[in-house]
Amino acid sequence: MKALEEKILKDGEVIGTEIVKVDGFINHRIDVKFMDEMGCEFARLFKDAKPNKILTVEASGIAIAVSSSRCFGYIPVVFAKKAAPNTMTEGAYEAEARSFTKGTVSILHVSKKHLEKGDRVLILDDFLAHGEAGLALCDIVEQAGAQVVGLGAAIEKTYQGGAERLRARGITVKSLAAIAKIEDGKVTFGESV
Repeated sequence: MKALEEKILKDGEVIGTEIVKVDGFINHRIDVKFMDEMGCEFARLFKDAKPNKILTVEASGIAIAVSSSRCFGYIPVVFAKKAAPNTMTEGAYEAEARSFTKGTVSILHVSKKHLEKGDRVLILDDFLAHGEAGLALCDIVEQAGAQVVGLGAAIEKTYQGGAERLRARGITVKSLAAIAKIEDGKVTFGESV
């Protein structure tokens, strides 16, 4: 998505050789109009997958998932929680995900009443790097007896290998912007989708 690449270059901030900060429009302050454009692009890319639910991780993936839901005709959005609340009394599917950016490991929790056997689940997130969150969400979908029909990332860091790990499991992966490398404070884009 050329518009996302341009926005990353204009409004993003490179930190070192691993991090592109996009908190001004994706994951801290949200440019809602632009988020809706990205959501409709995901709907276009995954229309043939015919998902009946979108799954993401709190908190950064929620805005992208909600915007995409509108373009899919308002299918439900389910988000994995990083801490099990006291109100999750009906049991949960769980999987471990490591965040290389934050240097933490989280147990992701999804209430069993929100994912069901036979669901066709599209996983969406803001970033795809090493693939840890995506793999954890795939595990949760499988625990529910549902099917992952695709995984979409707004921004993929291709050099970190996450998409390849997911594709090796048979998952269709598509990204709106693919970063091939970060060098000398500059982002170089590769082929997305």
